[in-house]
Amino acid sequence: QVRLVESGGALVQAGDSLRLSCAASGRTGAYDYAVGWFRQSPGKEREFVAALNWNERYYVDSVKGRFTLSKDNVKNTVYLQMNSLEPEDTAVYYCAATPLFTGSYEFRRTTSWEYWGQGTQVTVSS
Repeated sequence: QVRLVESGGALVQAGDSLRLSCAASGRTGAYDYAVGWFRQSPGKEREFVAALNWNERYYVDSVKGRFTLSKDNVKNTVYLQMNSLEPEDTAVYYCAATPLFTGSYEFRRTTSWEYWGQGTQVTVSS
């Protein structure tokens, strides 16, 4: 089992920055994991935001140039730095983990991820 805990969500104004953290514990040493971020706003499906797999980073088009993934291997934590936040970024943000993947893995699908955190709320006011 892998346990994921998100933190860093807050109420901010448009144009501000936030850094979300996803701390992993449990069987994190058994084999390496890819880490993804998804978000869900009221009435909408959970959508892919970003993923880190091996050293590759993937972002949804709407956050490219504004959001950046990084990882601290010592702390088993993945960060999502979010800059130039917009009201449309308002959502509950979830991190997810799954074994490192190769090829045409459908990492943008929620069903492709094995472990999930409880979510952290990000609210961006205009």
